[in-house]
Amino acid sequence: MDLRQIEYFVRVAELGGFTRASAALGIAQPALSRQVRLLEVELRQTLLSRDGRGAVPTEAGRLLLAHGRGILHQVERAREELGKLRGTLAGRVAVGLPTSLARVLTVPLTRAFDRQMPDATISISEGLSGAMLESLINGRLDIALLYNARASPDIELTPLQREELFLVQARAHGPGTGPIALRALADLALVIPSRPNAIRMRVESEMATIGCSPRIALEIDGVSAILDLVADGAGNAVLSANAVASSVKPALFRLRAIEQPRLHAQISLAVSAQRPATLTQQATQTLIADTLAAVMPAGKHARLATP
Repeated sequence: MDLRQIEYFVRVAELGGFTRASAALGIAQPALSRQVRLLEVELRQTLLSRDGRGAVPTEAGRLLLAHGRGILHQVERAREELGKLRGTLAGRVAVGLPTSLARVLTVPLTRAFDRQMPDATISISEGLSGAMLESLINGRLDIALLYNARASPDIELTPLQREELFLVQARAHGPGTGPIALRALADLALVIPSRPNAIRMRVESEMATIGCSPRIALEIDGVSAILDLVADGAGNAVLSANAVASSVKPALFRLRAIEQPRLHAQISLAVSAQRPATLTQQATQTLIADTLAAVMPAGKHARLATP
């Protein structure tokens, strides 16, 4: 049993199949399958239950998965400790950001990361909170910023900031100006993400408390596509001011404050509760929190209503 085989097995188990694991690892699927099979032969255990839909760890596989994660973590820590002898942190950190935050965070975050940890590597991907949550659990991401995430045994959450949500209308099509009550918002056609998107769930939950429900015109899972449709007159959106400000043509849109009650989205830093963070990952968590506070200081983004 060698370290490479353990890493291969852990990846297959976390990603649920050889096809996705081979793509993540950058090796051919037959070679990956062969190495995992050699590991099973050496241990005299069937580690994965294989079917047409993927691969699921057996009881023996779940036991090795827990130990394997610990072994890989210790190896990464050893590399970091050796790197500290040179006065640097090393290793790779995979970070997931919501699209609206990625557009304002990616550049300052990568600059700060390269400056503070020149021997380490950061990988940043964009996605919806639900997809990033799954990636955290299966090991494809080390850290993610999530909207309105709920605590679970698999995830550790650190609340960072709250973003106010606004009614977003096309200047050329959207009627009305000034604040709008949440109950009045229920009469407007919305272009909104599908469940379980965090903003969708917040809008539905808050409307339910006052006895109404949103009027859904279109379900679109993507901020850019939502804004394109709003600009084209397909409906209205509920988004943060930051999501609009970081769009290609923010001047196309009018933002109106939502009142009675106001709507907010909680931004939290999320990490896996099953895999201990390395020193580089811990330093990156602090860096993300600091960078977010710098680009979105409290209060600056909270009131960006425009006439």
